[in-house]
Amino acid sequence: MYKVKTFDEAHEKDLEKKVNAFLASIADKDIIDIKFDVSTSMFSEEQIYCFSAMVIYID
Repeated sequence: MYKVKTFDEAHEKDLEKKVNAFLASIADKDIIDIKFDVSTSMFSEEQIYCFSAMVIYID
């Protein structure tokens, strides 16, 4: 059965840590794909980043 796990972090290093921890926890599963995206927005004069990833795997 295919499963999806999504991640959303404000910093790329936080996303990296979360995805790596998840991949280690499912080391016996088959990874189908990992999608990565970055989005930005402005809040007042501050630029805000959103780093996200989606892992598709077989459970």
